[in-house]
Amino acid sequence: MNRTPLTRFAWLAIAGAVITIALKTAAYFLTGSVGLLSDALESVVNLVAAVIALAALTIAHRPPDEEHSYGHTKAEYFSSIIEGVLIIVAAIVIGYASIERLFNPQAIELVNIGLIIATLASVVNFFIARALLKAGKKYNSITLEADAHHLFTDVWTSVGVIVGVGIVAITNITMLDPIIALLVALNIVYTGYQLIKRSALGFMDTAIAQEERDKIRLILEKHTGKTIQYHGLRTRQSGRRRFISFHLLVPGTWSVQKGHDLAEAVEKDIRDAIPDVTVLTHLEPIDDEKSYEDISIDRMT
Repeated sequence: MNRTPLTRFAWLAIAGAVITIALKTAAYFLTGSVGLLSDALESVVNLVAAVIALAALTIAHRPPDEEHSYGHTKAEYFSSIIEGVLIIVAAIVIGYASIERLFNPQAIELVNIGLIIATLASVVNFFIARALLKAGKKYNSITLEADAHHLFTDVWTSVGVIVGVGIVAITNITMLDPIIALLVALNIVYTGYQLIKRSALGFMDTAIAQEERDKIRLILEKHTGKTIQYHGLRTRQSGRRRFISFHLLVPGTWSVQKGHDLAEAVEKDIRDAIPDVTVLTHLEPIDDEKSYEDISIDRMT
């Protein structure tokens, strides 16, 4: 499957971030709300993250070469980690501005116009996030999914800010504005932590999803029985690409061709069931004791 079209979604995220930054910044200057300022700062993070995502998707699309024989798909994890770090930095800035405003509260002005603009920005973010999430699931891109979940968090954060600023305007309790901004900062920190955690697990060669592992086992069980077995099943995720390896144990009297044909049939069924997968098989004689000594990652001695 061609990865090149995925970069267009990164450009969509960049365009959306520029639009929402302009709208939210305008809302902040009109109202003076630190809550809306926090929302605008998160959109700045969205822009930086979208640019990083564009670079990561471009690198991840590169074909394998002599120095990277398994491809460049892990480049997507760098994007998610950097995005997570930037989110946390934005939260710190928001927290600082909020604490300062707690001690120096200010009235909010032109609330109606400011909230209309902020709402428009949220609507833009919502539709872009939905498009990114759909593409991320379709093409199994952690970069697009991370961007989508971040934008959805931004949408709900904006909703909270808009409601909060509206309450401040009605009640004239100006202290609520920085309190709302602090809650936004905490929410942003959690989002950043989740992105960093997921990317770190990717770098640690985490196994593919349990649902997909179950599919593999069903396929293997379909092809095996008393005289044919399997063991040493291992899986790992690298960006959108999955790597699967296992040993097929067949009668030692089989010809190389017959064993090869079986391996090809099993591999084809796995490729048909799971997209973007590289399958590595190893044939062993079922009646040889040595065939059972290399199940673990380190061969038994």
